[in-house]
Amino acid sequence: MTAIAINLNPIIQLTDNQFYQLCRENPEIKFERNAEGELLIMSPTGGETGNRNIEISADFVFWNRQTQLGVCFDSSTCFKLPNGANRSPDVAWIRKEQWDALTPEQKEKFPPIAPDFVLELMSLSDSLRETQEKMQEYINNGVKLGWLINPKMRQVEIYRLGQPIQILESPKELSGEDILPGFILNLSIIWR
Repeated sequence: MTAIAINLNPIIQLTDNQFYQLCRENPEIKFERNAEGELLIMSPTGGETGNRNIEISADFVFWNRQTQLGVCFDSSTCFKLPNGANRSPDVAWIRKEQWDALTPEQKEKFPPIAPDFVLELMSLSDSLRETQEKMQEYINNGVKLGWLINPKMRQVEIYRLGQPIQILESPKELSGEDILPGFILNLSIIWR
């Protein structure tokens, strides 16, 4: 999805609480905010992407229920990253110790934390360049492992903190490595 960017900064710079209130008052619109404070309006996904997202999310939820190592989040969760951006990855996961360190108010609103893991699943309307920039922003803000899944190109880009990007062509599965111990994502649900 190519986001529509609106720069209100010359008129008003929204505080975190104002941005949160804007999102609450307009639940039918998916907002993000970049590090420069510009509002980003995200378009909804289509049926195929929505189905893939829910299938992927289910795998994470089932794994996390078994391991009880952390907390899973869907694409409607907005995180306040250290650089000031508010981002909503398609799937996110945070270690239990990290999540438990937040206050109840921080957990309720837009958690001021970079997840340990993020996943972005590209839809047909997504810009590859913009999504790659978003993935790099996650890593630059402390995300340890990120997967950018591109069904159209049958590629996965793996982002790791402190390492170069790895590109895989039509992989059958992805390993959660030491960030998501024991997690394996079977990609047959993506490459159908």
